[in-house]
Amino acid sequence: MSDNQERKGSARERLQKEREREKARERRRRTVIVAAAVVGVLGLAAVVGLLAANSGKDSGGSQAGPLSAPSGAQGEEQLAIPVGADDAPSTLTVWEDFRCPACAQFENALRGTIHDMVGAGELRVEYHLATIIDGNMGGSGSLRAANAAACAQDAGEFAAYHDVLFANQPPEQDDDFADNARLIELAGQVEGLDTPAFRSCVNEGVHDTWVEKSGLAFTEGGFRGTPTVLLNGESIFPTKGEEQISVANFKKWVEEANEGKEPGTATPAPGAGSSEAP
Repeated sequence: MSDNQERKGSARERLQKEREREKARERRRRTVIVAAAVVGVLGLAAVVGLLAANSGKDSGGSQAGPLSAPSGAQGEEQLAIPVGADDAPSTLTVWEDFRCPACAQFENALRGTIHDMVGAGELRVEYHLATIIDGNMGGSGSLRAANAAACAQDAGEFAAYHDVLFANQPPEQDDDFADNARLIELAGQVEGLDTPAFRSCVNEGVHDTWVEKSGLAFTEGGFRGTPTVLLNGESIFPTKGEEQISVANFKKWVEEANEGKEPGTATPAPGAGSSEAP
């Protein structure tokens, strides 16, 4: 065989081997692609399975527990906490949020007057608790404080603890009331309230679902904000007709509403102290 023929033969062999190597590389590439696709499908299936498994555990909201109204709660769906004699001639309905600065201003200005009228049997107060600041500012201080106040109601000390919370209200943006330890610390200012039963009620959120129900009732009631204050069903905050709320006007409005009516059963003045805050 001539050198030329040998070179041609060697070239064909090299070409054939190169084609075989290329085919082998292509088979390996396809194997890798298929394997990767299988792994991807298995991974996707695992993720889908995880999502499916978790979808039954949490739908994005809390699982509501049983509605636990505090002791003595009254009214529609037991959402009102009453203070004062049931036979008082006038009823003051107050919607408040413990994080609400305007609520604290209302309480600090009129607390003593309301306490005196409740104590004299002239007025009965129905407190409703809202949680709008949690929604507006974030956090859970409105909810936590309202639950603690409901726990105080169980102990017969709602009015006094209610006053302590407003007297110690943190700045609106400060979610200090979200700390149960702080709420329990403040209970020390109400004689006899800081008990193991109260602490357990606060820490376990016994009345959380009741507070949430109350907050929903506020929203669905179409109220414009907190505080919402009604005297015998008529709005008096911040005005009653053309008159601005003040201690003098408040007294006048209650006296006008009670004209010709006998006072109810006198009760001890509620709350922590009866002096009007400045």
